[in-house]
Amino acid sequence: MENELNSPSEEHLTNQLLPRLPNRYLRDRPMKFAGIQKTSLVDYPDRVASVLFTPGCNLRCPYCHNWRIVMDPKPPFMNEETALTTLCARRKYVDAVVVTGGEPTLHQELPKFLKRLKERGFAVKLDTNGFYPEVLEECLAYVDYVALDVKTSLEKYWQLGAGSTAGLMRTLTMLKTGKVDYEFRTTIVPGFVGNENIAQIGELVKGAKTLAIQQFVSGDTLDRNYNALKPYANETIARFAETVRTYTDNLIVRT
Repeated sequence: MENELNSPSEEHLTNQLLPRLPNRYLRDRPMKFAGIQKTSLVDYPDRVASVLFTPGCNLRCPYCHNWRIVMDPKPPFMNEETALTTLCARRKYVDAVVVTGGEPTLHQELPKFLKRLKERGFAVKLDTNGFYPEVLEECLAYVDYVALDVKTSLEKYWQLGAGSTAGLMRTLTMLKTGKVDYEFRTTIVPGFVGNENIAQIGELVKGAKTLAIQQFVSGDTLDRNYNALKPYANETIARFAETVRTYTDNLIVRT
């Protein structure tokens, strides 16, 4: 029988109650970044990209691998000018930039920074959990691709630290009806995605241009109970893929 956690641990639920980053941090001018990956062949479809990581997140996903920049982001941060200088110096090697997190749309200066990337000729991809549609809407004029994480069915989002899912629902509609290229993506985490709710996730993304489902990778996670959690077998992932295939024009399976 495959290993499946039914709910996050008590320690993780306690972590959900920790205060999010204060508004004065999110409104810091200019933007700051918790790190950079100078070259990536996998984060932007069909492009060689650099990846910028923003600190802070509104969610507390127990299986998060970037939990250090979520829970307690610490300096030294890379400032906006240094980030731009570093990226421009690498134009020989990369033609795209991915902004990920954490949750980038927490930062109200994000649209202005993305505009600066576009002015320098980069293709821009934005990763988001979709909970700040007002900020995302401002960003869309300056991005070429959006990856929206659809993490689980709506009734389980509270286990990730979410309150209302209204912002997520607005983002789903915004991307489906908009002109910017996008994918919805679901990481198949035991306990959050399973036989009981895979069809509900399909209903959430119904009509999507692209849906990517991807294998969960255990390791250094926010909740230590997920460090050694056994992922689903590839055969199970394939079965889930068949369930959601009819909800999207293009299904991608990443295992």
